Amino acid sequence: MTDLIQPIVNGILLGGLYAAVAIGLSLMFGIVRLINLAHGDLMITASYLSLVMVEQVGLSPLTAAVMVVPMLFPAGFGLQKYVLNRALRRGPEPPIIVALGISIVLQNVLLLIFSPDARSIPANVAVLAVPVTENLSLPVIYLMGFGVGCTAIAAVHVLVRRTRLGRAIRAASEDDETARLMGIDTEYVHCCAMGIAVTTAAVAGVLVGMTFTFYPHSGPQYLLIAFGVIVIGGVGSMTGALAGGIVLGLAQLVGAHVFGPGHQLLCGYLVLLAVLAVRPHGILGRANS
Repeated sequence: MTDLIQPIVNGILLGGLYAAVAIGLSLMFGIVRLINLAHGDLMITASYLSLVMVEQVGLSPLTAAVMVVPMLFPAGFGLQKYVLNRALRRGPEPPIIVALGISIVLQNVLLLIFSPDARSIPANVAVLAVPVTENLSLPVIYLMGFGVGCTAIAAVHVLVRRTRLGRAIRAASEDDETARLMGIDTEYVHCCAMGIAVTTAAVAGVLVGMTFTFYPHSGPQYLLIAFGVIVIGGVGSMTGALAGGIVLGLAQLVGAHVFGPGHQLLCGYLVLLAVLAVRPHGILGRANS
């Protein structure tokens, strides 16, 4: 039993990082009803931008994050305004195809510039751990991921619930047509939502780059993780993203400890199927009436 303590703690902490990965995807689906298939690739793009800042400019990973994350908001805003909004006017299917195209383009651009080699953002915290007991230590990078994930969820929750833009976002998510009749520029709201979603993806991308190795084609891998998190936690739920991230992180790391590292993904998605069987709308999602 004592052997399980470390993977359980690591799984909980990893869940915070998974929540940060998923929060932007959940936000866009809850507001725009858009499945952004380029979400993971935008996140990995942030990882590579941070890597350039660290290796070529000589900045620390934290300073690189402070510079890279704000750059992704206008990128997301512009992507929604000039590409995805036009596709949305033609129905729900074209934006999915366009997002898939953006995903393929980003992967190939990253492959062309950075080659297919594995990369990681060099950070001293990646090898540090806080000893708690003889059998338990807390990896500092996982602690950072959990803290940043919780902070991102809290920030998005406050923005959506306590600000004028947040009220417009909620109105557009409830009924897009009625929101337009009430004078809300829903296309502008969608652009802001995409900017926020890509910003949270950038935060996750920097953390992922410091925690794991990544490749130009790593985006779809994290897109699947994000899907798993929001399905387990509940689509459109901010706190559900954290719950889903913790459940998925626990399933993966405890499963890898018990059955071997090769079964990590299998254990995660078996738990996903179990949650769907018991609560099809997710742990904290609302059932459709």
